[in-house]
Amino acid sequence: MASTASVSTSTASSELSSLSNNINNAADISVIVIYFVAVMAVGVWVCGSTVRFLGGGSLGWLPMGASLFASNIGSGHFVGLAGTGAASGIAVTAFESHSFALLLVLGWIFVPIYIKAGVMTMPEYLKKRFGGKRLQIYLSILSLFICVILTISADIFSGAIFIKLALGLNIYLAILILLAITAIFTITGGLASVIYTDTFQAVIMLVGSFILMIFAFVEVGGYESFTEKFMNAIPSVVEGDNLTISPRCYTPQPDSFHIFRDPVTGDIPWPGTAFGMPITALWYWCINQVIVQRCLCGKNMSHVKAACILCGYLKLLPLFFMVMPGMISRILYTDMVACVVPSECVKHCGVDVGCTNYAYPMLVMKLMPMGLRGLMLSVMLASLMSSLTSVFNSASTLFTIDLYTKIRKKASERELMIAGRLFVAVLIATSILWVPIVEVSQGGQLVHYTEAISSYLGPPIAAVFMVAVFCKRANEQGAFWGLMVGLVMGLIRMIAEFSYGTGSCLAPSSCPKVICGVHYLYFAIILFFVSILVILGVSYLTKPIPDVHLYRLCWALRNSKEDRIDLDAEDKEEYGADDRTEGGNVSLPEKPRGCLKKSCDLCCGLQRAESKLTKEEEEALKQQLTDTTEKPFWRMVVNVNVILLLAVAVFFYGYFA
Repeated sequence: MASTASVSTSTASSELSSLSNNINNAADISVIVIYFVAVMAVGVWVCGSTVRFLGGGSLGWLPMGASLFASNIGSGHFVGLAGTGAASGIAVTAFESHSFALLLVLGWIFVPIYIKAGVMTMPEYLKKRFGGKRLQIYLSILSLFICVILTISADIFSGAIFIKLALGLNIYLAILILLAITAIFTITGGLASVIYTDTFQAVIMLVGSFILMIFAFVEVGGYESFTEKFMNAIPSVVEGDNLTISPRCYTPQPDSFHIFRDPVTGDIPWPGTAFGMPITALWYWCINQVIVQRCLCGKNMSHVKAACILCGYLKLLPLFFMVMPGMISRILYTDMVACVVPSECVKHCGVDVGCTNYAYPMLVMKLMPMGLRGLMLSVMLASLMSSLTSVFNSASTLFTIDLYTKIRKKASERELMIAGRLFVAVLIATSILWVPIVEVSQGGQLVHYTEAISSYLGPPIAAVFMVAVFCKRANEQGAFWGLMVGLVMGLIRMIAEFSYGTGSCLAPSSCPKVICGVHYLYFAIILFFVSILVILGVSYLTKPIPDVHLYRLCWALRNSKEDRIDLDAEDKEEYGADDRTEGGNVSLPEKPRGCLKKSCDLCCGLQRAESKLTKEEEEALKQQLTDTTEKPFWRMVVNVNVILLLAVAVFFYGYFA
């Protein structure tokens, strides 16, 4: 048996190595080199513009909207959406298309509250809204944990698949090289550099994926032929390994071209699509530091809203640019992409749970001509790097502002920057160790892995922020115990799945039905409302927070003009005056510095010295950063565009639902 497995693995390695030869030509390599040079040029051009965590509050709607899209669409989307599309059809696109509605909620409801509160991080908002330190510390630690097991590890894994197919390098060596390059962008430029490189990379992603979509549909014979051939894309080997394999494990589902599916037997049931997905999307789009941080650096509210609208339009494209090409890959390379016998899957891709994650990479390597293959690899590198740079920057901000300052209350800006960079290195190492778990979880389907984890950890956070914004009666005790109850429930489900395995069509999981028998989207709904009930129940049994502490922190008091007495005022006094100023400005000594010191500052993102602001200048800056007023004309323009976006979305769902 061991020798057989060895031979199979060797065969898989041989097949994948043969594909890597496709990228060893001057045209492809030239395109990749040009891409890297262009991205580095953009990063270097921007890197001296600002050293604030929030990019200086001066970015327009176009780079913000492009960055929202690029930081969300990582290589995991290309691999995961195409793979699940190849396995079960277009229903997976709902995870993306739902985002348009939550982006509007972000721009019209949550961002104005965050701006009026004058916060830089989401844990900081909880501290202002509820007081105390435990909520801020808890959310910071949980957010960093989610970065490791959800975002970074999934992107690293999906990027590794492309590297393995395209370059034939050792996966972990290639990962380290890519991580080093992405770290350079994050470290030297800060958020502003990340956002502008994201804009460039978003264009590369859209152009490259559009070209591949055209090639794929031409190859399959058009849309009508595509819908017909997909339903007949059945692998030639459906027996073996002494297994009795049900036809439903390898036959395309009858509802493959429907977004809404059976509430009981559907792999993505429609009640979960309608009510569960918006909950996890609320957590991701309205509370996630990576996303919100981009909106907090806009010129004004009209630019923020316009950026959300632009990203909303772009989030309708993954169905055509990722999901359908993945389904076409199943048609063209059925035996590999749709393999069902474990030994056959190991033979094709080295993994016995299935090869659907290779659907999109196979299209790139097999379908694209020379030069364009290099462009598509650049697209994957762009999506991987844009997501990782976004997470690195936001994780660094969370760690330094919400955790490190609790240990080193008088830390200078230079010390905070260096501590943040070192922490990112630890984060990366931990994420790489998590990659093998990502590879085999949820039957090898990356999207189901990421959405399941989101459903176990995100709903309690979404519940706390929802109540914090819309119910001023909620207090710290209620928020804390709501988070704790939700965390325990979510961890029980998540740990049980990791312990027993998520199972597959061939071998269902042995996890007890009482824990794992509910679909993860249904579990998200239950978890969300249980958390809300605990928050409200405990809050109404304990003392309320006086309004004087809540001005401009919740929806009912959002337009209040009274002076707010912050619940964290005592902590601010405890910190005292230091070398940092509001908004994360850096005050470096004006004394002459040698070349070595200048190089060190450049590597730590401290390129420019800024004079310390006077008290009057600090007040003026604070007023500017907390201003949510809009000019009537531009407010009308963005509102009209919201109506247009809603009309497009209604047509989208009406056609595909």
